Formats: sequence, C-alpha cells, structure tokens
Amino acid sequence: MEAIYLVIVVFLLILAVFDLFVGVSNDAVNFLNSAIGAKVAKFKTVIFIASMGVLVGAVMSAGMMDVARHGIMHPVNYNFHEVMTIFLAVMVTDVIVLDMFNTLGLPTSTTVSLVFELLGGTFVLAILKMHADPSLGFDDLLNSNKALSVIIAIFVSVAIAFVFGIIVQWISRVIFTFNYTKHLRYTVAIFGGIAFTCLAYFIFIQGLAKSPLMADDAKAWIVDNTNMLLLWTFVGSTIVMEVFHLLRINVFKFVVLMGTFALAMAFAGNDLVNFIGVPLAGLDSYQDFVANGNGDDSAFFMTSLMSSAKTPLLYLLIAGLVMIVAMTTSKKAQNVIKTSVDLSRQDEGDEMFGSSKAARSIVRATQDAGGFLGKYVPKSVSNWIDSRFRKEDAILADGAAFDMVRAAVNLVLASMLITFGTNYKLPLSTTYVTFMVAMGSSLADRAWTRESAVFRVTGVISVIGGWFITAGVAFGACALVCLVMYYGGFVAMFLFMALVVFLLVRSNIQYGKKAKEEGKDDVFRLMMRTRDPEIVWDLLTKHVSRTQSFVNRFALEQFNKIIDGLANENHHVLSKSQRELKSEQEQLKKFRRKELLALRRVPMEIAAERNTWYHLGVNSDSQFIYCLKRMLEPIKEHVDNNFNPMPQVYVDEYRPVRDKISELMERTEAMLSTTRFNEYDDVLSEADKLKDELSVIRKHHYDRMQSDHDVSNLKISLVYLNILQESQEFLSIMRHQLRAANRFYGN
Repeated sequence: MEAIYLVIVVFLLILAVFDLFVGVSNDAVNFLNSAIGAKVAKFKTVIFIASMGVLVGAVMSAGMMDVARHGIMHPVNYNFHEVMTIFLAVMVTDVIVLDMFNTLGLPTSTTVSLVFELLGGTFVLAILKMHADPSLGFDDLLNSNKALSVIIAIFVSVAIAFVFGIIVQWISRVIFTFNYTKHLRYTVAIFGGIAFTCLAYFIFIQGLAKSPLMADDAKAWIVDNTNMLLLWTFVGSTIVMEVFHLLRINVFKFVVLMGTFALAMAFAGNDLVNFIGVPLAGLDSYQDFVANGNGDDSAFFMTSLMSSAKTPLLYLLIAGLVMIVAMTTSKKAQNVIKTSVDLSRQDEGDEMFGSSKAARSIVRATQDAGGFLGKYVPKSVSNWIDSRFRKEDAILADGAAFDMVRAAVNLVLASMLITFGTNYKLPLSTTYVTFMVAMGSSLADRAWTRESAVFRVTGVISVIGGWFITAGVAFGACALVCLVMYYGGFVAMFLFMALVVFLLVRSNIQYGKKAKEEGKDDVFRLMMRTRDPEIVWDLLTKHVSRTQSFVNRFALEQFNKIIDGLANENHHVLSKSQRELKSEQEQLKKFRRKELLALRRVPMEIAAERNTWYHLGVNSDSQFIYCLKRMLEPIKEHVDNNFNPMPQVYVDEYRPVRDKISELMERTEAMLSTTRFNEYDDVLSEADKLKDELSVIRKHHYDRMQSDHDVSNLKISLVYLNILQESQEFLSIMRHQLRAANRFYGN
C-alpha cells in the first residue's frame, strides 16, 4: 500500500512542475504586462528583472504554504486516505482547468482555482463524513472562517483594485499629463520617492519582518523602527530620484523596472502556494504516514498538517527556477499577456472581443452619468482637466500600448495591494488585482474611447466572468473528481492520472495549431507599429489582397460543399458549412475593423481616392456569406426533413454551370492574390455570359414547374430554383469584388 501512495505522491510532484508551467503561463501577465506594454526595456531585460524577483519571492514564500495544509480543512479529522484523495483531486482538477483557460487566452486565477478546488474536495468529503458520523459538524471538518475570509478577500480585491487604479492614475495624469517630460522638475522625485517607499515598506520592511528566514531579533528591530525606516527611505529615495532626473536617467523607467521586480517577488511569495503547496502537503502527509501510520491508511489521522509548513529552502529554489523557465519559454504566457495589454492599450487596434448587451448598457449609463455630472462642473475646471488629458501629446515608445506613467502606477499599486494581502496571509488573486488595476488606470486615462469602449467593457466582463466561472467549475469539478476517487479507490485515481496526461498532451497539440493560425496576421501588427504612411499603405494592400483572396477561396469551397451536401443528402456537411459561414462572418468583421484602422494611417490623398473601392470590396466579401446562407437555408431544411432527393436531370443540367462558376472563381482568386489583373476583362465578360445562361435555365425551369403536376416534386423544384437565383447573385458578387479590387489597386 505504501508503494501505491508513493506513486501518487510522485505524480503529485510531477503535476506540481506542470502546474508551475501552466500557472506561470497564466500569471506571467501579472508582472510583465506593464513593462512590456510600455516598452520600457528589451524583452530579455524585463524577463531577467522579473526572474530575480520571482527567485527572491519564492525563497520567502514558505509562510503561505499553510493555506494548503489547514487553511481550508481541519486535517485532524481526516485520515490519510481521505487527505490524499483530496490532494490528488485538487491537482488533477487544477491542471486541467488552468490549461483550458490558458489555451483560450483568458487570464484566470490560480488562487481562486486552488481555494475553490480545496473547498469543493473538502466539502464533498465533509458531507460524506457527517453522514457516516452525525457527531461531526462542518466546523469540525471545514475551516469555514478562514475559507470565508479568503474568498471575501479575493472578490473584494476586484473592486478595491479597480477603484484605486482609477483614482491613483487620474491624479498621476493630472499632475504629469501625457506629455510628462515637461512636468518633471518638481514632481518626479517625489513620485519616485513615494513609489520606492511604498514598495520598500510592503515588500522589504513588512515582507522581511514576517519572513521565516529572518532572525527573531532582526524582525523585532524592523517592527520597532518601522516609522524611522520609512522616513529615511522616503528622504533617501527622493534625493536619489532627483539625482537620476538631473543625470537624465528616466525615473519612470526605473520605477517600472523596480515595480516589475517587486510585483514578481510579490507574485512568487503569494502564488507559489497555489502551485506546489498541495503536492508538498501530500509529501509531508506521506512521510508522516510511513513513519507513524503502521500501514493503516484509514485509521491514521493527519494531525501533523495542523502545524505550520517547514518547506526546505532547496524546494523553494527549485520551484523558483522552474517558474523562471516557464515564464521565459511559454508561448501561452505571451498569449495571456497580449489579452491584458490589448484591453488596456492607449490607442485603438485589433479588438479581441466583440460587443455585448451588458457592455452597451454599461457604456450608455456611464455616458449619461458623465453628461449629467458635467452640467455641474464649472467650464473653466472642465477645460483645465481636459488640457491635462490631451492624448495626442502622449509620449509612447515605438509599438508601446501605453506610456510609462501608467505602467508605473499599475506596478506600484498592484504590488502594494498584493503584498498587503500576503503579509496578512490572505492569498489575494494576483490576476484579479493586477488586471483590475490595469483596467481602472486605462479607464482613468481615457483610453476607452466611444469607438472602443463597448469592446473593452465586453472584454473586461468576459475576463471577470471567466474568473467566476473558474470558481464554480473548480468547486464542482473537484467535488465530482474527489467523489469518484473516494468510491472508485485506487483504480479511479490511476484512471484520472492517465486522463490528465492525455488532456495535457492533446491541449498542447491543439494550442500549437491555434497559435500557428493566429500568427499569420503579422501584417496587421506591422501596420500598427510603423509610423510611415507609405509603408502602411504597402502593408494594407497586402492585407486586403490576402483577405479578399481567402474569402474568394472560402466562398467557392462552401459553394461546392452546399451543392454536394444536397446531391448526397449529407446533413452533416451542411451543418458544418452553416457553422463555418457563421464563424467566417465574425472573422470578416474583425478584419474589416483592422483594415479600417490601417486605412486611417495611409496618406490622405490615397485614402480619399481608394476609400470607396475598399468598402465596395469589403461589402462584396460580406455579400458572399449572405448569398451562401440564403442558398444553404432551404437546402439544409430540405435535407434535414428527408424530402425527395435532387432529380438527376437537375444535377446534369446544373453541372456545367457549377464547373464554370468554379473556374471563374479560381481565376478571380488568382488575380486577387497576385494583384495582377491581366484576365480582368475576360472574366467579367464570361461571368456576364454565364449569368445570361442561368437566366435561360431558370426560364426553362419555370416552364417545367408549370407543366409538372406531381406535387411531390414541388419542394425540390423550389430548392433548385433558389440555387439558380443565388448562383446568378453569386456571380454578380464576384464581378463586384473583382471590379472593386482592380480599382483599389489603382488599375
């Protein structure tokens, strides 16, 4: 039996490594997005500084390990088998849930995941134990007070972080403005001094004073002399910041990099328990059982877990190193960073999220409230405040999403809030805090314009909704897994272990395919980064060419699928085509927005000349989808209802037309992809002839319908008539697309 538990413990430790990779992929956004979004330094420099912070924070994180041991459950009333069942269920669920969210590119919370998984597993076993022994109550099995304080702290931190983000960023922007280099003489040293003092207090003074690595007399001295240390830290750091400013060293860049270190340190100190706390608690439980359990896993109760964790320094160092490797190599980390940076960037760009009814209502209510309050603010005050928020004066590094003032506020404020929670042993969600600080600061910075506010609010709602879903999914999934393991015994445990391995392998394969597809739109990223209008125009023509040629190929592919689906009565093909048309319609909206943003950056004379032809081409792309949907709808209904198949005479009559349409579409696609329109006149002429031919066939089909008195053929006759009509429209759209593209490229 000990051998079986040894295998489980080894698997828990292996999952701890996976969890470190998956969790850091998710949480790297917390301490990297501000420095990366503001482009304060090279990516390698930011990673190095964050790595040092992670390493220091990992070494100092031992005190947080108690959350996994007795923060949620009372282990004294659980035997060894029950505790190991809970720990294995938590780790299995945790890896799957976090990897799923990372694959979707949504920042979720490792803290929420861990807490609610522990809560779900403990809750379901508590119910079973209370049923078996009525003398036991929830308070005997569940540390409800601690669990409640942790949950409240997690969710209250969302509102606190958002509100403080708005207030602090608004004050900072009023002081420094977007053209912050002109307003540094008397303020930057004080700002830097306050920032450094806050970080020093929460990270070094409070952090070191409660670190298990500090000697007791040193801790006592720090506590007794805190006020003096704060005063001298503020005075000294303010002087140093003023010297930096006089030496033309960018103080904001220094604060951002210092904040990156501090936030990475706070992250590791707070969140390391989320990744390795449970496996190490399982290891301690196993060692205690081997030494004192006498081989009876159901009679040996885990009193030892009531004591505080004494995590060896070597384990913490290894965990820190694994986190650094994960942070520097994970493609998923970069994807989650992109989500957070995109939602908080200063300018417009590719909006990752669409519109939603809730977001529209929130934006409308906010605008109404702003308009109401604006009536009571003196005009002079309003004008002065507006003068401090002139975004056209923003100083942004090449490719930066926002400036260094906002980056500094994000990092300093998030570090303070997270470390404050850590020092009180409340595992605040670093994801919640940093994300909501970033959202609050971007709102205060007026980054959410009327053109982008609905999309940004939808994004925030989606991410926050994902967090709440994480809580529910983690609780329910872990409770279910724990229940199955409890009744299924070792067989169920090993089956779940095999399932985790399978899901992780499959998830990485699927994510690789998805990342490969998303990486294709590098042209748009280049358009947004360059400031040369001529280069933007050159890149835009390539982007439009690629989009329109793809739509042309896609339309032809779906056209043939729909016709084949009818001929073969294959409703699966038709259903798949319906889904693909809907998906492509959403993609076209995103591509149109991207290209419109780029069109605003091209030379004015070119934009004025080509604007009309661009929109005609885009409308043609959309019309292809609408035409195919109109063709598909009656066909799918006909096939789904198992009505009469398409007569062979119709198939033979339509086949030459279909082949000619395919040929013309292929020739059009070749011209669109190469932007060489050498067959332009021939294709248009042949398309006109084919439309006339379709008119003749349609007239013949009318006559055939009039003379055919077999009512059973009426439905398929109407479906065929619709195909002929939409085929004509399909050709007209192709002509419009080709004509618009020819004029757009200046031919």
